[in-house]
Amino acid sequence: MTLIPRVYSTRHLRVALYTLCAILTIIILIITCHKWQLDGEPNLQCFMDVEPTNLPIVAENEVESNLPKPLGDVLLTQPQPTPGRTIFFLETNCISGTKRHPLELKARQACAIESAAKHNPNFQVFVLFASPRYQQKEGEQPLIDAILSYPNVQLRQLNLMRFAVGTPIEDWLKDGKLFRSDYPIVHISDLLRLLTLYRFGGIYLDLDVVLLRSLEQVPLNFAGAESDTHVANGVLSLAPTDFGHQLAASCLREFQQHFNGADWGNNGPGVVTRMAKRICDTQSIEVMQTDPKRCMGFKVFKRSTFYEVGWVEWRHFFEPQYMEETLQRTKDSLLIHVWNKHSHQMPIKVGSETAYGKYAEQNCPKVYAAAGEYF
Repeated sequence: MTLIPRVYSTRHLRVALYTLCAILTIIILIITCHKWQLDGEPNLQCFMDVEPTNLPIVAENEVESNLPKPLGDVLLTQPQPTPGRTIFFLETNCISGTKRHPLELKARQACAIESAAKHNPNFQVFVLFASPRYQQKEGEQPLIDAILSYPNVQLRQLNLMRFAVGTPIEDWLKDGKLFRSDYPIVHISDLLRLLTLYRFGGIYLDLDVVLLRSLEQVPLNFAGAESDTHVANGVLSLAPTDFGHQLAASCLREFQQHFNGADWGNNGPGVVTRMAKRICDTQSIEVMQTDPKRCMGFKVFKRSTFYEVGWVEWRHFFEPQYMEETLQRTKDSLLIHVWNKHSHQMPIKVGSETAYGKYAEQNCPKVYAAAGEYF
């Protein structure tokens, strides 16, 4: 019997192994991508469509009969945001496909909105949903009904591509680099808050805050230091004209020119920090806070104003042993930020002795009452 040469067997075995590895890699990628979709990670088509397609048109008689109806587009629906007199929140979950989904807000998101509306009755509060697939039916969602009981609250949708038309970032956005980010939802949210302030001016707030007092008398054009190295973008205010509008345009250009899809914070707090260093002509966050005149009208608030309890201490809002200390630390803050990225998996029982529970009960009482057993 003729034996197969050893070199021939080894070569074919190597080829077979390489082939098997390649097949396994492809299978793993397919499974991973499929799981990526099933786990709720973003299919970004809803952000990239200029207009929603194949969506049912709601007739006037359907609206009158209280059937679910799509949210109005912020650019096309009255009332419009009042320039410089509006607080904005953004909800950036991306729902794909042609089917509409019920409007949804979590209790803590609704609390942020109610606290803003309650403490700022002379400001409008606009909640902008970045997916066009939501629909609203009044009277069936206690949390939504709670925030809509405030006459200054408006719910709207926006379309990212259309929202960027006529702004300094319109052409760059069409290239698609934003959608290839490693953190697409985070970076889309970073961009949308800048676009919103470029269009309307006013105040942007993250949905994981609770306002403790009014912002109506705080002059526009401000942000807050989060640490000794960064000015955060979770609270950001720019005036709709003149210097504020110039800053918004500058931030959009900064976002485009230094965009890094592999860096979580580069396009958010990184943009605001670099902009602040440039206009304040200093690399020191401390100097920005202690010498506001050098920032030409842009105010960088001290950490205690918005971020007294930093992200590494997020549990201090949610664990009873820290309640008294945390309430004391934040008693002079304008708002608290509860770091949802870390805290979202820690529910608190309504009525429990926690700093966040106490602040929610005082500053978003309707939402707190409608939340059920857990908040």
